Amino acid sequence: MIKVGLILGIAGACRTDELVNLTVDDIEDVGSSLIVKIPNTKTKIPRIFVVTDVGNMLELFRKYLSLRPPHVKHKRLFLYNKAGKCSSQPVGKNTMGKNPSLVASYLKLPDVACYTGHCLRRSSATLLADAGVDITTIKRHAGWKSSTVAVGYVENSIENKTKIANQVLVGTTTSAITKTVNVSESNIPSNINFENCTNVTFNLNVNK
Repeated sequence: MIKVGLILGIAGACRTDELVNLTVDDIEDVGSSLIVKIPNTKTKIPRIFVVTDVGNMLELFRKYLSLRPPHVKHKRLFLYNKAGKCSSQPVGKNTMGKNPSLVASYLKLPDVACYTGHCLRRSSATLLADAGVDITTIKRHAGWKSSTVAVGYVENSIENKTKIANQVLVGTTTSAITKTVNVSESNIPSNINFENCTNVTFNLNVNK
């Protein structure tokens, strides 16, 4: 349950209650990916996200789904695990919200109590910001009505701050080189044609 919760939570920037309320009908397995629908959100904006076949994510989801007891009458996706078997009791918000702290404890990270259910949503937005994704995309992915929160993730992105540091301390990553070259017709490739040209300038960007 923990692994599947982490996968869906980070892939979809899900809130804890969104994960808790997920049903088996909200997820469509199309073979190469999972299409996940979040119909009820805090901002009243339904969302859809996709989990692609990266690593063994789809395999983990399918295995978890196969453990679902046939007698369960409700359709909630996440069920309590007892003695290695899924029960019919759905997982509550408090249990789901503790998963990040359990992972932090396993990894021996400091201040495990700080890793709350909101970490999954923050991690998703941070990963997008570090990947250079624009504010509008981050905003839509997380379902925020305002751009303010998305801007914060972009501004605080370590990747973006590293780029800024390099620009400040090292300078630009490209250099403009101007050079005058006398070219005879014999040196011009056959696929390049010049007709009635004077003072031709070539601009070459060279990466350092």
